[in-house]
Amino acid sequence: MSELFGTDGVRGIANEFLTADLAMKIGRAACETLKKNNNELLFVIGKDTRISGDMIENALCAGIMSQGGNVIKLGVTPTPAVAVMTRYLNASAGVVISASHNPYEHNGIKFFSSEGLKLPDEAEDRIENLIYGNFEYNKDKVGFEKHIKNADKIYSDFIISCADTKFDDLKLVIDCSNGATVQSAKKIFKELMPNAIFIGNKPNGININKNCGSTNLKVLQEAVIKNNAHGGLAFDGDGDRFLAVDEKGEMLDGDKIMYIIAKDLKKSGKLLNNCVAATVMSNLGFFKALEAIDIKSVQTKVGDRYVIESMNANNYVLGGEQSGHIIIKEFNSTGDGLLTAVRFLCAVKRSGSSIRQCNMEYENYPQVLINVSVSNAKKKELSSDEIILKAVTDAENALAGSGRVLLRPSGTEALVRVMIEGKDYDEINTYANIIANVVKERLG
Repeated sequence: MSELFGTDGVRGIANEFLTADLAMKIGRAACETLKKNNNELLFVIGKDTRISGDMIENALCAGIMSQGGNVIKLGVTPTPAVAVMTRYLNASAGVVISASHNPYEHNGIKFFSSEGLKLPDEAEDRIENLIYGNFEYNKDKVGFEKHIKNADKIYSDFIISCADTKFDDLKLVIDCSNGATVQSAKKIFKELMPNAIFIGNKPNGININKNCGSTNLKVLQEAVIKNNAHGGLAFDGDGDRFLAVDEKGEMLDGDKIMYIIAKDLKKSGKLLNNCVAATVMSNLGFFKALEAIDIKSVQTKVGDRYVIESMNANNYVLGGEQSGHIIIKEFNSTGDGLLTAVRFLCAVKRSGSSIRQCNMEYENYPQVLINVSVSNAKKKELSSDEIILKAVTDAENALAGSGRVLLRPSGTEALVRVMIEGKDYDEINTYANIIANVVKERLG
Protein backbone atom coordinates (compact mmCIF):
# COMPACT_ATOMS: atom_id res chain seq x y z
CA MET A 1 0.00 0.00 0.00
CA SER A 2 1.40 3.42 -0.97
CA GLU A 3 1.73 6.29 1.49
CA LEU A 4 -0.23 8.76 -0.62
CA PHE A 5 -3.14 6.41 -1.19
CA GLY A 6 -5.04 5.06 1.81
CA THR A 7 -7.66 2.33 1.75
CA ASP A 8 -10.04 4.70 -0.06
CA GLY A 9 -7.88 6.84 -2.31
CA VAL A 10 -6.02 10.09 -1.59
CA ARG A 11 -7.59 12.05 1.28
CA GLY A 12 -6.77 15.30 3.04
CA ILE A 13 -7.73 18.90 3.77
CA ALA A 14 -8.58 20.55 0.45
CA ASN A 15 -6.19 23.30 -0.68
CA GLU A 16 -3.84 22.40 2.18
CA PHE A 17 -2.82 18.78 1.57
CA LEU A 18 -4.96 18.02 -1.46
CA THR A 19 -3.97 21.06 -3.51
CA ALA A 20 -4.70 21.87 -7.14
CA ASP A 21 -1.03 21.17 -7.87
CA LEU A 22 -1.21 17.68 -6.32
CA ALA A 23 -4.49 16.95 -8.15
CA MET A 24 -2.88 17.88 -11.46
CA LYS A 25 0.12 15.63 -10.73
CA ILE A 26 -2.23 12.77 -9.82
CA GLY A 27 -4.06 13.23 -13.12
CA ARG A 28 -0.85 13.11 -15.14
CA ALA A 29 0.56 10.13 -13.24
CA ALA A 30 -2.71 8.19 -13.47
CA CYS A 31 -2.84 8.77 -17.21
CA GLU A 32 0.74 7.54 -17.61
CA THR A 33 0.11 4.52 -15.36
CA LEU A 34 -3.05 3.35 -17.10
CA LYS A 35 -2.03 3.84 -20.73
CA LYS A 36 -2.01 0.65 -22.83
CA ASN A 37 -0.52 0.16 -26.29
CA ASN A 38 -0.88 3.85 -27.15
CA ASN A 39 -4.67 3.56 -27.09
CA GLU A 40 -6.65 6.65 -26.11
CA LEU A 41 -7.49 6.87 -22.44
CA LEU A 42 -10.95 7.93 -21.27
CA PHE A 43 -11.60 8.93 -17.66
CA VAL A 44 -15.14 9.29 -16.27
CA ILE A 45 -15.20 11.79 -13.39
CA GLY A 46 -17.82 12.47 -10.73
CA LYS A 47 -17.82 14.51 -7.53
CA ASP A 48 -19.87 15.23 -4.43
CA THR A 49 -21.17 18.63 -3.28
CA ARG A 50 -18.09 20.00 -1.48
CA ILE A 51 -17.10 23.55 -2.30
CA SER A 52 -13.59 22.37 -3.20
CA GLY A 53 -14.86 19.85 -5.75
CA ASP A 54 -14.69 22.19 -8.76
CA MET A 55 -11.12 23.25 -8.00
CA ILE A 56 -9.86 19.69 -7.62
CA GLU A 57 -11.87 18.43 -10.60
CA ASN A 58 -10.51 21.09 -12.94
CA ALA A 59 -6.92 20.54 -11.81
CA LEU A 60 -7.24 16.77 -12.09
CA CYS A 61 -8.74 17.06 -15.57
CA ALA A 62 -5.98 19.46 -16.63
CA GLY A 63 -3.42 16.89 -15.53
CA ILE A 64 -5.12 14.08 -17.44
CA MET A 65 -5.55 16.13 -20.61
CA SER A 66 -1.98 17.44 -20.48
CA GLN A 67 -0.87 13.81 -20.64
CA GLY A 68 -3.10 13.08 -23.64
CA GLY A 69 -6.07 11.53 -21.82
CA ASN A 70 -9.71 12.45 -22.39
CA VAL A 71 -12.29 13.12 -19.70
CA ILE A 72 -16.05 12.93 -19.39
CA LYS A 73 -17.45 14.98 -16.52
CA LEU A 74 -20.55 13.58 -14.84
CA GLY A 75 -20.97 16.47 -12.40
CA VAL A 76 -22.33 15.81 -8.93
CA THR A 77 -23.09 12.10 -8.75
CA PRO A 78 -22.78 9.29 -6.18
CA THR A 79 -19.57 7.26 -6.04
CA PRO A 80 -21.30 4.03 -7.17
CA ALA A 81 -22.75 5.88 -10.16
CA VAL A 82 -19.21 6.53 -11.35
CA ALA A 83 -18.53 2.78 -11.25
CA VAL A 84 -21.73 2.17 -13.23
CA MET A 85 -20.96 4.89 -15.80
CA THR A 86 -17.35 3.73 -16.20
CA ARG A 87 -18.62 0.36 -17.38
CA TYR A 88 -21.53 1.89 -19.34
CA LEU A 89 -19.20 4.17 -21.33
CA ASN A 90 -16.48 1.53 -21.69
CA ALA A 91 -14.02 3.97 -20.13
CA SER A 92 -10.44 3.28 -19.13
CA ALA A 93 -11.05 4.38 -15.55
CA GLY A 94 -13.46 6.19 -13.27
CA VAL A 95 -12.53 8.90 -10.79
CA VAL A 96 -14.47 10.13 -7.77
CA ILE A 97 -13.68 13.46 -6.11
CA SER A 98 -15.01 13.06 -2.58
CA ALA A 99 -14.03 12.56 1.04
CA SER A 100 -17.08 10.36 1.64
CA HIS A 101 -18.40 10.79 5.20
CA ASN A 102 -15.80 13.40 6.28
CA PRO A 103 -16.52 17.14 6.88
CA TYR A 104 -16.58 19.56 3.95
CA GLU A 105 -13.02 20.83 4.55
CA HIS A 106 -11.70 17.44 3.45
CA ASN A 107 -11.70 16.07 -0.06
CA GLY A 108 -10.26 13.11 -1.90
CA ILE A 109 -9.51 11.42 -5.20
CA LYS A 110 -10.16 7.72 -5.75
CA PHE A 111 -10.02 5.62 -8.89
CA PHE A 112 -12.03 2.79 -10.36
CA SER A 113 -10.67 0.41 -12.97
CA SER A 114 -12.49 -0.13 -16.26
CA GLU A 115 -14.43 -2.93 -14.49
CA GLY A 116 -15.64 -0.56 -11.77
CA LEU A 117 -13.26 -1.98 -9.13
CA LYS A 118 -10.76 -0.05 -7.05
CA LEU A 119 -7.29 0.09 -8.54
CA PRO A 120 -4.88 -2.56 -7.24
CA ASP A 121 -2.15 -1.48 -4.82
CA GLU A 122 0.50 -1.85 -7.53
CA ALA A 123 -1.21 0.74 -9.75
CA GLU A 124 -1.53 3.20 -6.85
CA ASP A 125 2.14 2.64 -5.99
CA ARG A 126 3.07 3.37 -9.61
CA ILE A 127 1.05 6.61 -9.59
CA GLU A 128 2.75 7.73 -6.37
CA ASN A 129 6.22 6.88 -7.66
CA LEU A 130 5.61 8.94 -10.79
CA ILE A 131 4.34 11.91 -8.78
CA TYR A 132 7.38 12.00 -6.53
CA GLY A 133 9.74 11.07 -9.34
CA ASN A 134 8.82 14.21 -11.35
CA PHE A 135 8.52 12.31 -14.63
CA GLU A 136 8.48 14.21 -17.91
CA TYR A 137 4.92 14.43 -19.15
CA ASN A 138 3.86 14.08 -22.77
CA LYS A 139 3.91 17.51 -24.42
CA ASP A 140 2.98 16.19 -27.88
CA LYS A 141 -0.65 15.27 -27.26
CA VAL A 142 -3.51 17.05 -25.52
CA GLY A 143 -6.80 15.43 -24.54
CA PHE A 144 -10.32 16.84 -24.60
CA GLU A 145 -13.23 17.21 -22.19
CA LYS A 146 -16.91 16.30 -22.57
CA HIS A 147 -19.94 16.60 -20.30
CA ILE A 148 -22.81 14.13 -19.98
CA LYS A 149 -26.09 15.61 -18.80
CA ASN A 150 -28.09 12.40 -18.39
CA ALA A 151 -25.67 10.41 -16.21
CA ASP A 152 -27.86 10.80 -13.16
CA LYS A 153 -30.90 9.52 -15.07
CA ILE A 154 -28.97 6.50 -16.40
CA TYR A 155 -27.86 5.61 -12.87
CA SER A 156 -31.25 6.26 -11.27
CA ASP A 157 -33.03 4.16 -13.90
CA PHE A 158 -30.53 1.38 -13.20
CA ILE A 159 -31.26 1.45 -9.46
CA ILE A 160 -35.02 1.49 -10.09
CA SER A 161 -34.58 -1.59 -12.32
CA CYS A 162 -32.98 -3.40 -9.37
CA ALA A 163 -36.23 -3.19 -7.39
CA ASP A 164 -38.56 -6.13 -7.94
CA THR A 165 -41.40 -4.36 -6.16
CA LYS A 166 -42.61 -0.88 -5.31
CA PHE A 167 -43.09 0.44 -1.80
CA ASP A 168 -46.34 2.38 -2.20
CA ASP A 169 -47.51 1.38 1.29
CA LEU A 170 -44.41 2.77 3.03
CA LYS A 171 -43.80 6.27 4.31
CA LEU A 172 -40.08 6.72 4.93
CA VAL A 173 -37.88 9.72 5.73
CA ILE A 174 -34.78 9.85 3.52
CA ASP A 175 -31.66 11.73 4.62
CA CYS A 176 -29.36 12.57 1.70
CA SER A 177 -26.62 14.09 3.89
CA ASN A 178 -26.59 17.23 1.72
CA GLY A 179 -24.37 15.22 -0.57
CA ALA A 180 -24.13 13.45 -3.89
CA THR A 181 -27.34 11.40 -3.57
CA VAL A 182 -29.77 14.33 -3.48
CA GLN A 183 -30.91 14.19 -7.12
CA SER A 184 -30.65 10.42 -7.55
CA ALA A 185 -32.53 9.66 -4.34
CA LYS A 186 -35.40 11.94 -5.35
CA LYS A 187 -35.72 10.29 -8.75
CA ILE A 188 -35.51 6.75 -7.34
CA PHE A 189 -37.75 7.02 -4.32
CA LYS A 190 -40.39 9.28 -5.85
CA GLU A 191 -40.82 6.52 -8.42
CA LEU A 192 -40.84 3.64 -5.94
CA MET A 193 -42.39 5.31 -2.89
CA PRO A 194 -44.64 8.33 -3.49
CA ASN A 195 -44.92 9.12 0.24
CA ALA A 196 -41.19 9.62 0.77
CA ILE A 197 -40.09 12.61 2.84
CA PHE A 198 -36.65 14.09 2.09
CA ILE A 199 -34.26 15.82 4.48
CA GLY A 200 -30.58 16.72 4.15
CA ASN A 201 -31.39 17.62 0.56
CA LYS A 202 -30.19 21.24 0.29
CA PRO A 203 -26.42 21.14 -0.27
CA ASN A 204 -24.60 24.46 -0.21
CA GLY A 205 -20.98 23.32 -0.49
CA ILE A 206 -20.19 23.37 3.23
CA ASN A 207 -23.04 21.42 4.87
CA ILE A 208 -22.26 17.96 3.48
CA ASN A 209 -22.40 15.38 6.34
CA LYS A 210 -23.01 18.19 8.85
CA ASN A 211 -25.31 16.85 11.59
CA CYS A 212 -27.00 14.61 9.05
CA GLY A 213 -26.64 11.45 7.03
CA SER A 214 -25.36 8.04 8.03
CA THR A 215 -22.75 9.44 10.43
CA ASN A 216 -25.30 11.40 12.49
CA LEU A 217 -28.75 9.83 12.67
CA LYS A 218 -30.29 12.12 15.31
CA VAL A 219 -32.20 14.41 12.94
CA LEU A 220 -33.45 11.42 10.91
CA GLN A 221 -34.60 9.62 14.05
CA GLU A 222 -36.51 12.70 15.20
CA ALA A 223 -38.06 13.18 11.75
CA VAL A 224 -39.25 9.56 11.59
CA ILE A 225 -41.05 9.87 14.93
CA LYS A 226 -42.43 13.37 14.16
CA ASN A 227 -43.87 12.22 10.80
CA ASN A 228 -45.15 8.89 12.17
CA ALA A 229 -43.14 7.18 9.43
CA HIS A 230 -42.42 3.48 9.03
CA GLY A 231 -38.68 4.17 9.22
CA GLY A 232 -35.86 6.16 7.67
CA LEU A 233 -32.95 5.77 5.25
CA ALA A 234 -29.62 7.59 5.64
CA PHE A 235 -26.79 7.95 3.13
CA ASP A 236 -23.34 9.46 3.49
CA GLY A 237 -21.88 12.33 1.49
CA ASP A 238 -20.82 10.34 -1.57
CA GLY A 239 -23.59 7.74 -1.46
CA ASP A 240 -21.62 4.54 -0.98
CA ARG A 241 -22.94 3.92 2.57
CA PHE A 242 -26.45 3.33 3.85
CA LEU A 243 -27.96 2.91 7.32
CA ALA A 244 -31.60 2.68 8.36
CA VAL A 245 -33.78 3.42 11.37
CA ASP A 246 -37.06 1.75 12.29
CA GLU A 247 -40.38 3.36 13.28
CA LYS A 248 -39.12 3.86 16.85
CA GLY A 249 -36.02 5.63 15.58
CA GLU A 250 -33.72 2.74 16.48
CA MET A 251 -30.77 2.14 14.16
CA LEU A 252 -30.16 -0.76 11.81
CA ASP A 253 -26.41 -0.74 11.20
CA GLY A 254 -24.61 -2.40 8.29
CA ASP A 255 -24.59 -5.74 10.10
CA LYS A 256 -28.37 -5.74 10.57
CA ILE A 257 -28.89 -4.70 6.95
CA MET A 258 -26.56 -7.44 5.65
CA TYR A 259 -28.33 -10.01 7.83
CA ILE A 260 -31.74 -9.10 6.39
CA ILE A 261 -30.47 -9.16 2.79
CA ALA A 262 -28.52 -12.40 3.35
CA LYS A 263 -31.59 -14.12 4.80
CA ASP A 264 -33.61 -13.04 1.75
CA LEU A 265 -30.91 -14.21 -0.68
CA LYS A 266 -30.68 -17.59 1.04
CA LYS A 267 -34.44 -18.05 0.89
CA SER A 268 -34.43 -17.37 -2.86
CA GLY A 269 -31.40 -19.61 -3.48
CA LYS A 270 -29.17 -16.71 -4.55
CA LEU A 271 -26.65 -16.65 -1.70
CA LEU A 272 -23.77 -18.25 -3.59
CA ASN A 273 -21.53 -20.43 -1.43
CA ASN A 274 -23.91 -19.69 1.46
CA CYS A 275 -21.48 -17.12 2.88
CA VAL A 276 -21.29 -13.40 3.73
CA ALA A 277 -17.99 -11.47 3.79
CA ALA A 278 -17.62 -8.96 6.64
CA THR A 279 -14.75 -7.29 8.46
CA VAL A 280 -13.33 -8.05 11.88
CA MET A 281 -15.24 -5.02 13.21
CA SER A 282 -18.67 -6.56 12.58
CA ASN A 283 -20.53 -7.38 15.78
CA LEU A 284 -20.31 -10.84 17.32
CA GLY A 285 -24.11 -10.88 17.51
CA PHE A 286 -24.20 -10.60 13.71
CA PHE A 287 -21.95 -13.64 13.24
CA LYS A 288 -23.96 -15.64 15.79
CA ALA A 289 -27.23 -14.66 14.08
CA LEU A 290 -25.96 -15.81 10.67
CA GLU A 291 -24.81 -19.08 12.21
CA ALA A 292 -28.27 -19.60 13.72
CA ILE A 293 -29.87 -19.55 10.25
CA ASP A 294 -27.12 -21.76 8.77
CA ILE A 295 -25.25 -19.01 6.88
CA LYS A 296 -21.46 -18.98 6.97
CA SER A 297 -19.32 -15.87 7.28
CA VAL A 298 -15.72 -14.81 6.72
CA GLN A 299 -13.87 -11.91 8.31
CA THR A 300 -11.47 -9.61 6.45
CA LYS A 301 -9.29 -6.69 7.45
CA VAL A 302 -11.06 -3.34 7.88
CA GLY A 303 -11.74 -1.64 4.55
CA ASP A 304 -14.21 -2.36 1.78
CA ARG A 305 -11.39 -3.15 -0.66
CA TYR A 306 -10.54 -6.22 1.44
CA VAL A 307 -14.18 -7.28 1.54
CA ILE A 308 -14.41 -6.98 -2.24
CA GLU A 309 -11.17 -8.92 -2.70
CA SER A 310 -12.58 -11.75 -0.57
CA MET A 311 -15.87 -11.70 -2.47
CA ASN A 312 -14.15 -11.85 -5.86
CA ALA A 313 -11.71 -14.57 -4.81
CA ASN A 314 -14.40 -16.82 -3.34
CA ASN A 315 -17.44 -15.96 -5.48
CA TYR A 316 -19.48 -14.46 -2.64
CA VAL A 317 -22.36 -12.20 -3.64
CA LEU A 318 -22.80 -10.19 -0.43
CA GLY A 319 -20.34 -8.44 1.83
CA GLY A 320 -19.74 -5.23 3.68
CA GLU A 321 -18.98 -3.27 6.80
CA GLN A 322 -20.84 -2.33 9.95
CA SER A 323 -20.63 1.30 8.78
CA GLY A 324 -23.12 0.53 6.01
CA HIS A 325 -20.66 0.11 3.15
CA ILE A 326 -22.30 -2.94 1.53
CA ILE A 327 -21.56 -4.66 -1.78
CA ILE A 328 -24.27 -6.64 -3.59
CA LYS A 329 -22.26 -8.16 -6.40
CA GLU A 330 -25.20 -9.17 -8.58
CA PHE A 331 -25.87 -5.50 -9.30
CA ASN A 332 -22.73 -3.41 -8.72
CA SER A 333 -19.01 -3.85 -8.19
CA THR A 334 -18.66 -1.47 -5.26
CA GLY A 335 -20.51 -0.24 -2.17
CA ASP A 336 -23.75 1.40 -3.32
CA GLY A 337 -25.96 3.03 -0.71
CA LEU A 338 -28.99 3.60 -2.94
CA LEU A 339 -28.86 0.08 -4.36
CA THR A 340 -28.48 -1.41 -0.88
CA ALA A 341 -31.45 0.62 0.37
CA VAL A 342 -33.65 -0.62 -2.48
CA ARG A 343 -32.63 -4.27 -2.02
CA PHE A 344 -33.04 -3.95 1.76
CA LEU A 345 -36.60 -2.67 1.30
CA CYS A 346 -37.32 -5.49 -1.16
CA ALA A 347 -36.12 -8.02 1.43
CA VAL A 348 -38.24 -6.41 4.17
CA LYS A 349 -41.27 -6.44 1.89
CA ARG A 350 -40.83 -10.12 1.01
CA SER A 351 -40.41 -11.05 4.67
CA GLY A 352 -43.93 -9.83 5.46
CA SER A 353 -42.52 -8.01 8.49
CA SER A 354 -42.03 -4.34 9.29
CA ILE A 355 -38.61 -2.70 9.43
CA ARG A 356 -39.01 -2.69 13.20
CA GLN A 357 -39.74 -6.43 13.33
CA CYS A 358 -36.74 -7.16 11.09
CA ASN A 359 -34.56 -5.03 13.36
CA MET A 360 -35.60 -7.09 16.39
CA GLU A 361 -34.65 -10.47 14.87
CA TYR A 362 -31.34 -10.46 16.71
CA GLU A 363 -29.51 -8.26 19.21
CA ASN A 364 -25.99 -6.96 18.84
CA TYR A 365 -23.63 -7.86 21.64
CA PRO A 366 -22.51 -5.00 23.91
CA GLN A 367 -19.24 -3.54 22.65
CA VAL A 368 -16.55 -1.42 24.29
CA LEU A 369 -14.04 0.41 22.10
CA ILE A 370 -11.09 2.31 23.61
CA ASN A 371 -8.61 4.28 21.50
CA VAL A 372 -5.20 4.23 23.18
CA SER A 373 -2.56 6.82 22.26
CA VAL A 374 0.75 5.10 21.62
CA SER A 375 4.16 5.81 20.16
CA ASN A 376 4.11 5.46 16.38
CA ALA A 377 7.54 3.86 16.56
CA LYS A 378 6.31 1.20 19.01
CA LYS A 379 2.94 0.55 17.36
CA LYS A 380 4.37 -2.31 15.28
CA GLU A 381 5.26 -4.17 18.51
CA LEU A 382 1.58 -4.72 19.30
CA SER A 383 1.42 -8.25 17.90
CA SER A 384 4.64 -9.45 19.57
CA ASP A 385 4.60 -7.89 23.06
CA GLU A 386 4.23 -10.85 25.44
CA ILE A 387 2.68 -8.85 28.29
CA ILE A 388 0.00 -7.43 25.98
CA LEU A 389 -0.65 -10.87 24.51
CA LYS A 390 -1.05 -12.33 28.01
CA ALA A 391 -3.61 -9.64 28.93
CA VAL A 392 -5.57 -10.50 25.79
CA THR A 393 -5.40 -14.25 26.51
CA ASP A 394 -6.59 -13.70 30.09
CA ALA A 395 -9.61 -11.74 28.82
CA GLU A 396 -10.43 -14.34 26.15
CA ASN A 397 -10.25 -17.16 28.71
CA ALA A 398 -12.54 -15.26 31.08
CA LEU A 399 -15.10 -14.67 28.30
CA ALA A 400 -14.98 -18.39 27.51
CA GLY A 401 -16.42 -18.25 24.01
CA SER A 402 -19.15 -15.72 24.84
CA GLY A 403 -17.13 -12.73 23.67
CA ARG A 404 -14.08 -11.69 21.71
CA VAL A 405 -11.11 -9.34 21.95
CA LEU A 406 -9.70 -7.36 19.03
CA LEU A 407 -6.62 -5.12 19.09
CA ARG A 408 -5.96 -3.12 15.94
CA PRO A 409 -3.35 -0.44 15.24
CA SER A 410 -4.74 2.59 13.42
CA GLY A 411 -3.47 2.92 9.88
CA THR A 412 -3.42 6.73 10.01
CA GLU A 413 -2.96 7.76 13.65
CA ALA A 414 -0.71 6.95 16.62
CA LEU A 415 -3.46 4.84 18.17
CA VAL A 416 -4.24 1.27 19.07
CA ARG A 417 -7.93 0.39 19.11
CA VAL A 418 -8.95 -2.00 21.87
CA MET A 419 -12.35 -3.56 21.19
CA ILE A 420 -14.13 -6.20 23.29
CA GLU A 421 -17.59 -7.67 22.75
CA GLY A 422 -19.52 -9.94 25.07
CA LYS A 423 -22.87 -10.59 26.69
CA ASP A 424 -22.07 -8.74 29.93
CA TYR A 425 -21.21 -5.05 29.50
CA ASP A 426 -19.62 -4.61 32.93
CA GLU A 427 -17.34 -7.59 32.36
CA ILE A 428 -16.13 -6.51 28.93
CA ASN A 429 -15.68 -2.90 30.10
CA THR A 430 -13.44 -4.10 32.92
CA TYR A 431 -11.25 -6.18 30.62
CA ALA A 432 -11.13 -3.47 27.92
CA ASN A 433 -9.74 -0.99 30.45
CA ILE A 434 -7.23 -3.53 31.79
CA ILE A 435 -5.91 -4.21 28.27
CA ALA A 436 -5.93 -0.51 27.34
CA ASN A 437 -3.82 0.30 30.39
CA VAL A 438 -1.33 -2.46 29.54
CA VAL A 439 -1.09 -1.21 25.93
CA LYS A 440 -0.52 2.36 27.16
CA GLU A 441 2.15 1.23 29.58
CA ARG A 442 3.98 -0.91 27.03
CA LEU A 443 3.64 1.19 23.85
CA GLY A 444 2.97 4.72 25.07
